[in-house]
Amino acid sequence: MGRVSHRFTPVFLLAGSLGCCAALLASPRSSPQYSQQTQPDNTKKNRDQSSPTADQQKMNTSDRAITQKIRKAVIADKSLSTYAHNVKIVAQDGKVTLRGPVRSDDEKRNVEAKAAAVVGEGNVTSQIEIAPSK
Repeated sequence: MGRVSHRFTPVFLLAGSLGCCAALLASPRSSPQYSQQTQPDNTKKNRDQSSPTADQQKMNTSDRAITQKIRKAVIADKSLSTYAHNVKIVAQDGKVTLRGPVRSDDEKRNVEAKAAAVVGEGNVTSQIEIAPSK
């Protein structure tokens, strides 16, 4: 009666080990390198509605065509950074607003020139910011 069968012991040990591993993997780990950084916060920028945003762009054919031409020109330029490729382009009644970060002053001028080539120099408002790489 006091004797325990050891025939199933390896199976129980394996099951117990797997359970412990799963528990360790599922538990949240604190990473000191990430907890030290401040989280990005665009609240102020998102509240700024004084300039046009993409959701305010009219869906008329001419404004969509302008946006498309500028976007194609920007994307086709492989010398630009991903930041420059993602600049927001908002066309309203033939006028274009450019918003977002780029990596250098050269990139800023390059994107602005591409927009001006499509709609003319006086029809481009640039709100592009320079955000150099860290």
